[in-house]
Amino acid sequence: PHRVRLFRRVHRCCGRHRSVALAVTWDLQLAYSGMVALGLVLLLVFRPAGQYGTRERRQYWRLQAITLVAALLGAKFAVLMGDGRWPLVPFDDWVGLMLSGRSIVGALLFGFLAAEAAKPLLRYPLPPNDRFAMLLPFSIGTGRLGCWLAGCCVGVESDGPLSLVGIDGVSRIPAPLIEMLFHLLGGLALLVLFRQGRMRGRLFALYLVAYGVFRVVSEYWRITPKDFGGWSAYQWLALAMVIAGCAALYARRDSGIIGASLERGTP
Repeated sequence: PHRVRLFRRVHRCCGRHRSVALAVTWDLQLAYSGMVALGLVLLLVFRPAGQYGTRERRQYWRLQAITLVAALLGAKFAVLMGDGRWPLVPFDDWVGLMLSGRSIVGALLFGFLAAEAAKPLLRYPLPPNDRFAMLLPFSIGTGRLGCWLAGCCVGVESDGPLSLVGIDGVSRIPAPLIEMLFHLLGGLALLVLFRQGRMRGRLFALYLVAYGVFRVVSEYWRITPKDFGGWSAYQWLALAMVIAGCAALYARRDSGIIGASLERGTP
């Protein structure tokens, strides 16, 4: 029910007066949750910290715990702004917010910023984990398939050659599937760079820039309120992600910690 209310609210924000009759069933909710869980399993199966020793692995997972908490908070904050239109309009449906979906844009941006802020406080000695950056797009792409199956993150109505009929019976641009394709292709590109040993320590920053640019563009074919200066809140957050990624790419162009870690055998 909360997902139906969310879509109806979004349609009203976009100037549409016809409610969306979404057949959101427990089966579809389970399909979405199952695909997200599968993405997380894939991420863990391939052991993103497998190249570290015992001590380094503890340090790595300590930082990851901080990143996870910030990512979860950021994911909800982005939905609060992106779909709830806060602070432009008052918002009091906090229970609905907790039960609703999460934004990968908010999760990536706030998780990244929290990790970078925590590193000097923890005296974190390891370079950015390129193995994790290489695996993450495949995990997110799997989750986007779950979005399509559950009927969330829908695209605008269209009868063009790329359109597909969603679970609401309306022909739309398949925004979740297009994004899934982006993540899968992006993951393959990062895999090639990883295997070639190129851009060491900068693959995640590169991914932030690429996905941020993609999301700024793709929001134009997604049903989201565009009340923040003609953009959605997700577009502004995506732009912040591009800026953060570019700053990280520049800061790590010749980072000494990367070179030192490579000498110790921890790529």
